[in-house]
Amino acid sequence: MLRALALSIRQLGDRAILAVLAKSVALTLLIFGILGAGAYYGFGWLLDRIGWTNASTGVVAAIGALLLAVFAGLVLFRMVALAVIGLFAEDVVAAVERRHYPARAANAVPPSTMRGLGIGLRSARRALLYNLLALPLYFVLLFTAVGAPMVFLIVNGLLVGKDLQQMVLVRHDADPDHLPERIAPVPRFVLGLGATVALGIPFLNLIAPVIAAAAATHMIHGPRSGRMVTA
Repeated sequence: MLRALALSIRQLGDRAILAVLAKSVALTLLIFGILGAGAYYGFGWLLDRIGWTNASTGVVAAIGALLLAVFAGLVLFRMVALAVIGLFAEDVVAAVERRHYPARAANAVPPSTMRGLGIGLRSARRALLYNLLALPLYFVLLFTAVGAPMVFLIVNGLLVGKDLQQMVLVRHDADPDHLPERIAPVPRFVLGLGATVALGIPFLNLIAPVIAAAAATHMIHGPRSGRMVTA
C-alpha cells in the first residue's frame, strides 16, 4: 500500500498524468461552476416568483447560491470527482502500466470513452444510492459527534475501493466483476478509505482521484501489493 502510494505520487510529474489532472480538475470545477450559476439564477427566479424584487434580490440569490454550492461541495464532490476520474481513469492506468508494468500494458485493451464515462456514472450512482440508504443512520448518529462520520467513511471507503479496482481491471477483461485477480479486501478498503478522506480535504481533493487510480494500479499489478487471486 505504501509502495503504491509512493510510486503514484512520484509519477504525478509525468506529462500523461499532468494532462489527466488538468482535464479532471477543469471538468470538476466546470461542473460546480455550472451548478453555482444555475443556483444563482434559480434563487433569483424563485425570489421573483414570491414577489421579492427589491435591491437586495441579487445579494440574497448570491448568498443562496453560495450556500448551496458549499453544501453540494461537501455532499456531492466525491460523486462528481469519481464520475470525472472514471472518464479519464484509462489515461492514468495506461500511464502507470507503460512505465512500471509494460507487459500488462501490451496486453491491455483500452475501454472506449463511452464505457469509461459509463463506469464513472455508475460509480457516482452507486455512491448516491448507498449514501441515501444510509441517510437515516447518519441522522440517528448525528448527535454522537463521531458516529455519522465513521459510518460515512466506512460506506464510501468500501464503494470507492471497489470503483478504483474496476477502473484498472476494465482494461484487462470485458467484465471486471468476473476477473480472478483482485486486491485483497482489507487493502482495498484502506485504499478507498484514504481516497474518501482525501476527497474531503480542499485542494487535495482535486488530485486525490488521480493518485488513488494510480495506487490501485500498483496494488493490482505490483509485487507485495496485497493482491489476491481467487479460483
